[in-house]
Amino acid sequence: MESLLVLIGLVVLAIPVSIVALLIGQSRLRKRVEQLERQLAGELPESDLETPDPSKPELPVSKPTPAPWAAAKTLTAADEGRPEEQEKSEPDEPPATIVFREERLAALGAWLRENWFYAVSALSLALAGIFLVQYGAENGLLPPTARVIAALVFGALLIGAGEVIRRRFGDDEGSTTAYLPSVFSGAGLVTLFGGVLAARQLYDLIGPEAGLAGLVVIALFGLVLGWFHGPLLAAVGLVGAFAAPFVVGGSSDDPSWLYGYFFIIAVVGLGIDTVRRWAWISVLTLVGVYGAAFLLVLSSPSTEAGYLISVTALAFIATAIPGRRIWPNHSGPMIAEMIRRRKGDTWPEFPTRLAFGAVLVSSVILTLHWPDSSGEFWLGITLFTGLILALIFWSRDARALQDVTAPPALGLIWFVLVHGLDGGAVWHRFAETYAETAEADYPWSVTLLAALGALITLLAAWRSFQGGRYAVVWAAAAAMFAPVLAIALEVGWQPAEVIGAYAWALHAVALGAMMVVLAERFARVDGDDRMRPALATLSALSCLSFACIIVLSSAALTIALVAMIVVATALDRRFKLPPMSWFIWAGVFTVTVRLVLDPGLNWAEIAPLIEMTLVYAASVVGFVIGWALLKPLDRPMASLLLESAAWATAGILLSLLLLRWLESFGEGGATDSHWGLGLLAVIWLLLAFAQVQRFKLGGKLNYVRYVLAAFFAAHGVFRLAQALSDANPLLNPFADPVLGSQVLNTLAVAYLLPAVAIGFSTWRIVSSPVLLKQISYGVATILAAVWLGLVIRHVWQGAGGMYEGNGVTQPELYTYTITLLVVGAALFYQSLARRSDLMRKAGLAVIGLAVAKVFLIDIAGLGGLIRVFSLLALGLALAGLAWLNRWAQLRHAPQGSEPLDH
Repeated sequence: MESLLVLIGLVVLAIPVSIVALLIGQSRLRKRVEQLERQLAGELPESDLETPDPSKPELPVSKPTPAPWAAAKTLTAADEGRPEEQEKSEPDEPPATIVFREERLAALGAWLRENWFYAVSALSLALAGIFLVQYGAENGLLPPTARVIAALVFGALLIGAGEVIRRRFGDDEGSTTAYLPSVFSGAGLVTLFGGVLAARQLYDLIGPEAGLAGLVVIALFGLVLGWFHGPLLAAVGLVGAFAAPFVVGGSSDDPSWLYGYFFIIAVVGLGIDTVRRWAWISVLTLVGVYGAAFLLVLSSPSTEAGYLISVTALAFIATAIPGRRIWPNHSGPMIAEMIRRRKGDTWPEFPTRLAFGAVLVSSVILTLHWPDSSGEFWLGITLFTGLILALIFWSRDARALQDVTAPPALGLIWFVLVHGLDGGAVWHRFAETYAETAEADYPWSVTLLAALGALITLLAAWRSFQGGRYAVVWAAAAAMFAPVLAIALEVGWQPAEVIGAYAWALHAVALGAMMVVLAERFARVDGDDRMRPALATLSALSCLSFACIIVLSSAALTIALVAMIVVATALDRRFKLPPMSWFIWAGVFTVTVRLVLDPGLNWAEIAPLIEMTLVYAASVVGFVIGWALLKPLDRPMASLLLESAAWATAGILLSLLLLRWLESFGEGGATDSHWGLGLLAVIWLLLAFAQVQRFKLGGKLNYVRYVLAAFFAAHGVFRLAQALSDANPLLNPFADPVLGSQVLNTLAVAYLLPAVAIGFSTWRIVSSPVLLKQISYGVATILAAVWLGLVIRHVWQGAGGMYEGNGVTQPELYTYTITLLVVGAALFYQSLARRSDLMRKAGLAVIGLAVAKVFLIDIAGLGGLIRVFSLLALGLALAGLAWLNRWAQLRHAPQGSEPLDH
């Protein structure tokens, strides 16, 4: 029975071989017939007719469909800089090395439809060799050594058959045997890989070292074959090589050595492509090795360390091999430059895109990896550091790889942050250092990570000192990396709670000192160019501010930040450092947040009066000093920020002082009294107008300013609405009473002060939109009118009679009339003096309101002499206004002309 099964197996193995042999014969037969037909038709000279060979089949196939990878060639490193080649190509078209283009995918689909049997044949032959080994293992037909030898012999026979066909019949696109040598040789390579893997995994005949050595030999052999045979062999060999370990199966206590196997296959694939420049073979190689390594680590989580090491190594070979240099020299544009690509700009070359993609994928894998132990955490840190440092040194001559260091650098910061936030093993050990033993040794984890950030910063500064087009970019990276990593440690690890605030602050101070040294070095080298010294100085100020945040109280921290703003403006004034404007912007924003939100207004209401006054007054003084220092310089953004912040903070300080003074009377409060709500409205409205003043800065940040202005204004309007409704003593009998004298009282605080703040801010900000000005002046007028009416009622009724249910006395009603007439007359006079049609209409409206009030309300509500005086006052007022109007017309009319009658 077993002999019958072996015979059946041999028949199965013979099927694909027979199919291929028949295809060869049939194709040559068809080609021969085609040539004869063309000769008979007079289209082909007899000399071109293929001479029959008794040893070869005589009939051909039709012309093969061109392979989709035929045009997939890239520029070599020497060709990339040739201007004549760049001029020949269309600048708006992507280069030929963009692999996944629509036309190329369409060509691949067409080729597969025409030639699918080649792919099936290759798959069948490869599986035949592997399953031969497995069948022998399952049925015990041959000893293990013989099974492996049989597989290796079968693979060698397939490769030999492919090489014979290539040499004898050809393998080019016009040949009838196109692709057949690649089919046989590719299947033979896969079978050889499967035989060595079986010897290691299934039968344990050889150790990991011997297995890897055998795989290396086969890979080198495949590398040579790929150079001669073409991309189909490379594709078949790559796919089969990556799939072989999973098809062969078997078990191993430590399959980590397979990562070395996958690495070898990656070297082979990239090595073939770096000579032949098919491009898509490199993409297929990297996709296959990343996918195979991921499947292996899923099936064997214990090999996670090997997985991380292998994906990091892939980033290096994907950078070096396609460029054919140990020290990369990639030229052309960077990937980052494509963010703002304009019409006519060239695309990055394929080796650049391949290197950036591999580094990005490896960085993402390292970033998303969750370390289960301290060893895995430090392994991740080591791999990140090695990748970053290698790219800083290694790619210094590659213009197109200047941005490749960014993914691992950002990944390292995120890895450190998340490990602390999610409570990793190293973080737990660090956080619990002194939990049980107060005399425990100092935990060095955070210090080592901070030192690592400083090391990377120094190396980035070294790259900047090397000069070149991107020296400033490297200086910016040096200025940012160490402080950002320290902030990540602060947010995720909270070192001050373990090692103490002062010890942790010393780390920030040390970083600041390092930045000061870098600033001095940059200044010494750059001379009048202040960009790099300014970036290092900004970083130093940020580090010192960070140290202040760690150790200082809320009040002291705010004052320290204001002092940093003043120092920044002074440095800009002394050394002409325009980038300081960004630090000033960040400082003003941070201080404003602290004054309003955290600790904010709630802290200002309960903090000691002297401390609160000191904080807000110091902020105002600091903003004014900074604005004065920048006034001689051309710093529109920073100057406007400081000016608007000074006005807003000064208004907030006065409002808070008045609020605290009124609260000292013990009647009412900031949350429910009319005067408390009015003061809160003033604060929020001043913040809104500060944003309005910054509208003229323009730019995309204006959208943020629009949102902030609307947010602050909405808060202010809401507080005003509360003061006018629920807290209004005229409408609510249970509202807080009016405090103060007849005129100088809390009604002025609640209604007149917001009107003045709105009107003054609108007048001061000349650049505010016209519609906003009109609305603001209208709201200010309404609030002033409400205040005036309430003051009149308070004069006649007193604090206890403000509620409207108490009625209106005749003197109060008469006072309203006289007030309307006075206001209308004043507006009317000003309209004539200023020749303002708007004010004239406003005056006439107020006078008309007074007339309507007299005839509709006063005649019915007044009695006796008060009614007489009311009508008398109205008549005299209207007569006087008529005379005033006539006098103004005569005064302003041109000489020799008749005044117009109205």
